[in-house]
Amino acid sequence: MNRPRVVITGVSGITPLANDINTTWKRLLAGESGIGPITLFDASDYTSRIAGEVKDFAPETWIPAKQARRMDRFTQFAVAAARMLLEDAGLEITPANAEDVAVILGIGLGGLHTLETWHTKLLESGPNKISPFMIPMLISNMGPGQISIFTGAKGPNIVTTTACASGIHAVGTAYSEIVLGRATSVITGGVEATVTPLGVAGFTALKALSTHFNDDPARASRPFDAGRDGFVIGEGAGLLLLEELESARRRGAKIYAEVAGYGASGDAHHMTAPHETGEGMAAAMRRALRDAGLQPGAVDYINAHGTSTQLNDSTETRAMKLAFGDHAKKLKISATKSMTGHLLGAAGGIESVFTALALHEEALPGTINQETPDPACDLDYLAGGTEHVACEYGMCNSFGFGGTNASVIFKKWVG
Repeated sequence: MNRPRVVITGVSGITPLANDINTTWKRLLAGESGIGPITLFDASDYTSRIAGEVKDFAPETWIPAKQARRMDRFTQFAVAAARMLLEDAGLEITPANAEDVAVILGIGLGGLHTLETWHTKLLESGPNKISPFMIPMLISNMGPGQISIFTGAKGPNIVTTTACASGIHAVGTAYSEIVLGRATSVITGGVEATVTPLGVAGFTALKALSTHFNDDPARASRPFDAGRDGFVIGEGAGLLLLEELESARRRGAKIYAEVAGYGASGDAHHMTAPHETGEGMAAAMRRALRDAGLQPGAVDYINAHGTSTQLNDSTETRAMKLAFGDHAKKLKISATKSMTGHLLGAAGGIESVFTALALHEEALPGTINQETPDPACDLDYLAGGTEHVACEYGMCNSFGFGGTNASVIFKKWVG
């Protein structure tokens, strides 16, 4: 029996580049950076003082003010992005279809804003001053939970929390739910809002963040460049509406791309570092190829994990060579984190959106800040900027702490 086909019928984004996907995409193709000085808190004592912040976000545009106050920032992003998504997809959730619409989001850390605010209140005023909304505000599954409440979606309601691979694991799980017949449509992708004092301090303690470009933030995120010195923390949301093909056709939906395959793996190696051979990352890519029924040569384009850390970028390069063999030299590779920063649990969501749009629009975003070649990173990272070329298949990679790896393959939709 042929399995159901899964297509993308809606996209949305809230990013450091813009509070909507259309402006984000235009700025991305123009090679603009959304990275700047941290303004959400006083970072003057931090060694890394830059971030990809979402700017001028007004939650009350999408959420009644009273309800918005009872949500952490990541949940506000989730609900706003979901409402934009359904508008883009033209999908109305009704009592007749509500149980067939699932919500599956990737969220890495959840409500750090809430946790830090109320921990301070506890220390200052004691336990009797803690809000009854604290726990519901900070838990990660409140992202998909509040989307369900606001939209009426009554299908499976799930959060995947796998560090920086959370978004791709969510997309892959959503795809699997439709293939298995457990849902007809899924609101999926990733959301994160961890540009907070504790979040930045924690990643700084790991020596994971860029510290050499505080006075020149736009040059700080430089994936695959020899001068990279760490990632730039970011925040935001990237959502897709996945839909079973025949359902999409019946309602006359526009289609951006098809989801062709998904693969995941584990390194079994280290808490924070990938296995230097790249074999775990390569295994996820191979599994995605196998799931899609493709040979390595079928893939034209990859939106890489490309964090701008020394070990990740060289290891991902090695992994792409392992997975694709000689074809790796022919791949077109974008590292869009060079412009957005690293959105952690939301990264795989927004980068899946970028990959689908790259196929749909026949425009492959470039990688900015490629100034000094690194001999260990010797593939085509589109350092010359956006390339306008038609590609049939594109892959999106995400890898996370704990050695968790995920890859998803999208196919250009030709009707």
